[in-house]
Amino acid sequence: MIVVTTPTGRVGSRVTRLLVQAGERPTVLVRDPARLDPGLLPYVDVEVGDQGDVDFVVGATKGAEALFWVDPPTGDDDPVEGYARMGFSAARAVLSNQIGRTVFLSSVGAEKRKGAGEIDGLGRTEELLDATGAAVLHLRCGYFFTNLLLDLESVREGVLRTTMPLDAVMSWVDPRDIAEIAAVRLLATNWVGRHVQAVHGSEDLSFARVAEILTQVLGRKVAAERITDDQQRDTLRSFGMTEAQVEGIVGMSAGLRDFTPENPRDFLTTTPTTLAAWAQSHLLPAL
Repeated sequence: MIVVTTPTGRVGSRVTRLLVQAGERPTVLVRDPARLDPGLLPYVDVEVGDQGDVDFVVGATKGAEALFWVDPPTGDDDPVEGYARMGFSAARAVLSNQIGRTVFLSSVGAEKRKGAGEIDGLGRTEELLDATGAAVLHLRCGYFFTNLLLDLESVREGVLRTTMPLDAVMSWVDPRDIAEIAAVRLLATNWVGRHVQAVHGSEDLSFARVAEILTQVLGRKVAAERITDDQQRDTLRSFGMTEAQVEGIVGMSAGLRDFTPENPRDFLTTTPTTLAAWAQSHLLPAL
């Protein structure tokens, strides 16, 4: 049995579909089953509950041979502690049920362990899973293309705002490409021990270059604009976020400035989908 968490998320939904198409019948852990694709229901077993509920996670993963784990947003005042709480559930399930293989959706920057905002919580989860002694693969992923969908209004206005230096390059990746790697590793039975694999997308991009690509694909001028950390704080506070939540987001960008990932770009860490191709298929229709 393969267990998948966040089966309605950007990565988890694709992982689930790929496993089903490979002939598996995964068990999916979900808080709101109404969000699942109705067409998927005949091919999966559904466990309804909260990943922060240790007893639920342990019970739902009994008999599992492999686990795809994602720390979902928790709404905790301190997002780092929230992610660590989710990681504790995963580690307890791995130990209690002797789950043979776990693929964890982590992030570039988790290797810092401290000083990368919310990402520090993913680093805590890595440590908790490592401590189980079971086979685990940490997928340290780059910046999701789909983050552009979170601020469509700004894109419509032709502005791409960021606190990062406009010429600083970092990895950008399509979540679907991450899912393909995760699904293949969940299906593989020939690996043991602790592994880290970065998922860097097709190329490293600066926000200035991203704006150029979007201009070409969307047929409208898009310019990158750098804002200060305090400007971002003010915007996040206007959404009603707590100070810890604000600092969790601001800290991600601040912590990754002038940062070199532990895993370099190479054949294994490079994935095929370009930003231009993704934007043509997903961003342009959304506008």
